[in-house]
Amino acid sequence: MPPDFVIGVSLKMYFSHARTLAWCREVDETAGAHPAVRSGAAELVVLPTFPALVPVRALLGDSVRVGAQDLAVADRGAFTGEVGGPELAEVGCAFAEVGHAERRNVVGETDETVGRKLAAALRNGLTPIVCVGEAVRTDPSDAARTVSEELRRLLAPARAEGLSGRVVVAYEPHWAIGASESAPVDHIAAVCRRLRSDLRADADLPDSRVIYGGSAGPGLLTELGDAVQGLFLGRFAHDPRALTRVLDEALALTETKP
Repeated sequence: MPPDFVIGVSLKMYFSHARTLAWCREVDETAGAHPAVRSGAAELVVLPTFPALVPVRALLGDSVRVGAQDLAVADRGAFTGEVGGPELAEVGCAFAEVGHAERRNVVGETDETVGRKLAAALRNGLTPIVCVGEAVRTDPSDAARTVSEELRRLLAPARAEGLSGRVVVAYEPHWAIGASESAPVDHIAAVCRRLRSDLRADADLPDSRVIYGGSAGPGLLTELGDAVQGLFLGRFAHDPRALTRVLDEALALTETKP
């Protein structure tokens, strides 16, 4: 059975290599041994920087998944500075993040680029964590429509290649990233329920999940309840104890499901 919740943590470029390894050791001892993870109720995914992928995979137990924060459009070739999906799978990655707002705003990635990266992940047996979200705050119903259309565009290259598989859709409104608190609960719920409806109707995306990111932290999963299927954490998970509290919430929600 697929997990009820996916809890992802992107370390972005905050930590040194040594601190990344120390953080992962602590996470493996605490969150990796958490009953939500050990039971399969929650799938824990850690996304370190590229140089840390190999040692992190060796440090973390089998119950914690490892993913990359990006991948190349192409699988191999003369692409200086890029890392392809085949190599990521070879070193033990199970996930690859695509389309984060920072990649769009800082690097200039377009829907076409993100869609091709999503296809590259599926093509290589990686579960894409595809980030979607509106640039400016709008009415929840308008945001839901905008983000639903964005996801449809991003899936187009995979459909053109005849690819299918599981995806994790991370709803991250750009205006909430780096803010002091997350987007309002009713706003998140409206958008995530629309995305979940879209995924349920798509036979090519079995066992897919919708999670929320954008200044997400402890307490939010409980507030959202069944509106989401997990969280995508950033700086609020730098303290492994905060990550453990989120897993506590996931376990409690799982135990109270009808």
